[in-house]
This record gives sequence, C-alpha cells and structure tokens, in this order.
Amino acid sequence: MVTATLLDGQSGLPSPRSTRSFWHRDPSYVLLGRRSTPELPATADVVIVGSGITGAFAARELVAGGRSVVMLEAREACWGATGRNGGHCQPMIYGKEPHIARFELETYRFLEDIVTKFNVPCDWRRVGGVHALPTDEFVELVAKRIENINKHHPDLAGKAELFTKPEDLAALRVPNARGAVLQPYAAKCWPYKLVAWILEALFTQQSTEVFNLQTTTPVTHVQKAEGLDSWVVHTPRGQVVAKEVLLATNGYTSHLLPKMTGLIVPVRGQVSALEPPDRNVMLEHSHVWLAEDSDNYLIERDDPLEMIIVGGERLSVPDGGEGVYKDDEIDEEVAARLRRSLRPALKLRPEGEKEEEELRARYQWTGIMGYSADGSPFVGDVPEELGGGAGLWVCAGYTGHGMPVAARCAVAVSQMILGRQGEVGSVDVPREWTVTADRAERARGRELAKSSMEEFMMEMRALVEKGL
Repeated sequence: MVTATLLDGQSGLPSPRSTRSFWHRDPSYVLLGRRSTPELPATADVVIVGSGITGAFAARELVAGGRSVVMLEAREACWGATGRNGGHCQPMIYGKEPHIARFELETYRFLEDIVTKFNVPCDWRRVGGVHALPTDEFVELVAKRIENINKHHPDLAGKAELFTKPEDLAALRVPNARGAVLQPYAAKCWPYKLVAWILEALFTQQSTEVFNLQTTTPVTHVQKAEGLDSWVVHTPRGQVVAKEVLLATNGYTSHLLPKMTGLIVPVRGQVSALEPPDRNVMLEHSHVWLAEDSDNYLIERDDPLEMIIVGGERLSVPDGGEGVYKDDEIDEEVAARLRRSLRPALKLRPEGEKEEEELRARYQWTGIMGYSADGSPFVGDVPEELGGGAGLWVCAGYTGHGMPVAARCAVAVSQMILGRQGEVGSVDVPREWTVTADRAERARGRELAKSSMEEFMMEMRALVEKGL
C-alpha cells in the first residue's frame, strides 16, 4: 500500500494551500482549525478518510448505526471538491439509463427532505434546470429520448420537458439555442454549508469517543495489520487502528490505492463567481450548456450580490486538467473563457439591450474531481487485486456529478459496513457501481469521459437506440 514515488497518473496528497473558493468565504467556525482531541485516537471502529459530502453522510449513518468514527482530513473540513463545486444539485433524468436516473432523483429528494425537515441553512432552493441544445439533430434525439421516458417509465414522466418555440426559448433565457430541456428537479445551494451542518452536529452532539474529527491530518498510507483483523492508517501525526476503513477520497483515491491508478483519475475543474452586468435581470433557473468542446454550468445567487457562479471550459485547454491533483492555482485561459462564456449562451439584460462581452470575476478557484475510467462511481469493498481486502472500502469516482449521487452512495456503503445491505429501507446502488476486479480490468485504458457535443450525441443516440 506504500509507494515512495508516484506512479504515472497517480494522485498525490491535496495541496496544503489551495485557491480560495467562494463557498469558503463564510466558513464554519465550529469546524475551522478544530480537532476533537489534541492527539489522534489510537483506535476506532471505522476510520473515514475525507470530510466532503461522502465522508459526512457516511459518518452520520455509521454513528447512527452504533459505530465509533474517526474522520481524518488532510486540510480543513470540506475543503475538497464539495467545497469547490458549482453550487447546484440536479439529477440527469433524460441523459441516463432509467435505473441511474431513479437513483439520482431519489438522492435529490433525500437531500431536499433533510434540508426541509431540519431547516438546514445552506440556501437550498428548487429552481429547475435548463439545458440548452445547440443543434437540430440534438433536439431530435432528445425529443425521442423524452418520448421514450414518458411512454415506458411513468415514474420519470414529466421530469424533463423539451421546448423548441422561439418564445419559449426566450422565456428560458436561451434565445440562441435550437431547443432546451427544463428539468424541474434541480436546486441551487451552498454545498459546503450542507456538509458543515452535518459535521457540526456530529462534532458538537457526540462524544469524542463516538465521533472524532481530525483536520489537517493527511493520510499517507493504509496497510493491513499483520495477524490482526484490522487496518493501520498512517498520518504524519501518528497511526489509527480500525477494523474498517472507508476511503471517501474521490480524486485523491489512487494516492492510497495505487492499484486504482487510472481507474479513478484526478481531474482539475475551475469555477468563477462573476458580478452580474448592470441592468441584469435575475435568472429564474440554473443552466447547463455546451460551449465549443466543454459543458458549462451556472447558478445565480439569491443574495444581494446576485453573484453568478459559473464553471466549465475544462476542455478548452490541451490537457483538460486530467491527471492534475493540485488545486493551488487557476488556469488563466480557462478563467478568461469563463468570464466571457455567458454572452453567447444567455440573455442577462432586458430584451433589446446588448450583453457585456466579459464579466468581472470576484472569485476564481479550482477543485479536484475524481473521474471514473468507465464513467461510474466505485462503491463498496475493495478487492485484494486492487490493494484492498476485508475491511477496506471505497466510495469515490463521481466524474464531476457527485451532488446527485454521493450522499446516498455514502449511506449505501455505510450500510454495507454495518451489515445492513438488503434490509428493508436500505439503499442499493446500481449494480455496475460495485467494485470488482473484473470491472477494473474492463475499465483500464479507457479514455475519460469528455463533456463534448460529440460524446453527448453518442450517449443520447445509444439511449434512443436501446429504446430506454
């Protein structure tokens, strides 16, 4: 489990100093710079590596199930991808196979129910998501796909609606598109605050023997304890021994599982918080659109600043951020493209008024995503062929689409650890997301998913041809 030198494509540890995310401008002072105890606990039932949305929901489930948890985080709590994303949660109903769409929709509802029930202060608001379609061919494929959904999958019917009339496209603020899909189940939110609320509750309401958070404590390697049914988790501050270890490490997973190098690849994404133009008319929905080779996405904040959070343009630079595990700098070319990305895509000012060529960025930051070689998350126990064995678990590889899947993946893997998989009310992940040596072998060497027009068209065409 130890590698002195990184393999080609293997992730390193998270950058000690990272770019400043908009979402971290109002951090949790319950969590910032805090540790549950001055010293590392010597043992725990479960060690969770990572404190983003996966780690937080796993800890919540495991503690509720009676296990003691030590959570180890290389930086501050929720300082990775969850604290660096675009601030929206949207299941992809028409773009995924029905069983995947259902899992994503149920995850969305799961999160929304928690926010509503506990009044979580994370700015969650259902706004619906608009997907602009740039060509007539794409519109035709999507029309067939939505027709199939409405005909064969009544539980998903009506959850993706296609618009093509010019007046409808203008009302959706995408007058230059050839068509647009509106998915009503889409929310904008402050993901860091959602995770911070969960961790704060665990931190303040549980004893340190039940939940122990240790920030700025990077895990350097994990090894099976000789002669014991346990794992030893190594950090620069000491070791923790646990029967179960969960790697909620997403893009950084291969640092601790070198044999998963190339299966979960670190990919750097970039996001900006832009000032709206003068005479801006606030956007009603969140938006996703294709821009040349990349997909872009945005929300507009409801606060007085009305900041526009926009991400994407990853493939506008040669390497597309693939294999990059450091989030300590921005790519200036991507930053410039993001500042100019809205003019051709959206109508921000009143009808008849010219749009700004470029908007001013108040914040610009990067974050590391975990791209799966076969496009699906890895959820479950890690086989020996991949460097694991009994008691080592992984929940990672969301390919830039973690918000509508990660929380219930975390619940599912926690229920596996608790031995409750298959019980009434338990969460089952799609079968193709489980971790096997055979799956890993099939996935190795595949080209990573590209958010390009060509790839979207191929995926849509395949769904239509299957009649799904």
